[in-house]
Amino acid sequence: MSQRRGFGKLRSLPSGRYQASYVGPDLRRHNAPTTFQTKLDAEGWLRDEHRMIERDEWTAPRVRSQVKYRPGSTLDDWAPEWLEAHKRSDGQPLKARTREHYENLLDGRILPHLGHLPMRSITEEQVSLWLDRELPQNTPVANAHAYALLGEILRAAARKDPMIKPPTVAGASKAKTKHKADPATLDELSVIIENMPERHRLAILLMAWCALRFGEVSELRRRDLVLSGDNPRIKVRRAVVLVGGQRIVTTPKSEAGDRDVTIPPHLLEPIRQHLDQFTEAGPDALLFTGERGGHLALTSFNGKPARRRRIKGRMVNESASGFCKAREAAGRPDLHIHDLRHTGAVLAAQVGATLPELMERLGHSTPAAAMRYQHVARGRARAVADALSALAAAGE
Repeated sequence: MSQRRGFGKLRSLPSGRYQASYVGPDLRRHNAPTTFQTKLDAEGWLRDEHRMIERDEWTAPRVRSQVKYRPGSTLDDWAPEWLEAHKRSDGQPLKARTREHYENLLDGRILPHLGHLPMRSITEEQVSLWLDRELPQNTPVANAHAYALLGEILRAAARKDPMIKPPTVAGASKAKTKHKADPATLDELSVIIENMPERHRLAILLMAWCALRFGEVSELRRRDLVLSGDNPRIKVRRAVVLVGGQRIVTTPKSEAGDRDVTIPPHLLEPIRQHLDQFTEAGPDALLFTGERGGHLALTSFNGKPARRRRIKGRMVNESASGFCKAREAAGRPDLHIHDLRHTGAVLAAQVGATLPELMERLGHSTPAAAMRYQHVARGRARAVADALSALAAAGE
């Protein structure tokens, strides 16, 4: 079924995917180089195309999707073309958040230092010097991401030019982060919930007990909750991400992220109370909203830590607010919002969730991502050992 719009046309395919097209300045109809999983993604592609036409920067999508390597090309020449045509491993366009991340790495860390170099001349020694001397040493994770992106770009070029030798600097794609996620205990969770604004308490519960991401929680609507029947669950189908300072609704991070999460029974009553007190009527009503409506912002939810600052010549003590206040009350100033999801994963591992069960609950597509939650289940090894001894005693 086709859907006509102010600019372009969307077509819903039998597969459930969407096809987007438009009539360009050349008076020819141009199709997107791929189909889209959601209508939002297809609309986003049309907006980008319309913007290029308005800025007089347009070329046909088919031309842009064909990356042409020229011998002697510099990284400045190749990287933008590679990014324009690059797709995810499933053949779909990059998510807007991922594309923005890549652009920031290129503009801020890679091209200013290496962009002028012909790709044939980029050596492992130059890359090592770039990592050690050009990049700020207090941002190890961003540096590792920049190195990984550089390698991916050079490997793509090397498939067209065997004289390009992508460097392999040992350990450069991995970084030791300063923050080590330590899950909250049940007592700490109780204190955190008690000290949160009442309208935000359910968000803590959902992140901690259902292992949801904040972006998934902030886009939950009434229609995403199934509270009746034998399998109460949350249908995770969308998430909110911040791109270019704007909040956009997109699909979850991966295909596995599109999932149903079974709700622990002890959360059903808090959910119903929250819906009665803080959620508007109608299936599309958001469970959590900002002070002025719309999606709840992470900055508002996080609040501010306690601080002392000068205002009009006087030193003033400002109290903590939001999640910052709650975590301090629990004696966990180190706790991050995402650590609540980590807590939920560890709790599931502690009660015996298998690796496939963890992957399904967390929306992970690879075992490696879920396994890190199993090995940090505190006390689980002792419980297993005790259970083995009990089994042995029962057999005597």
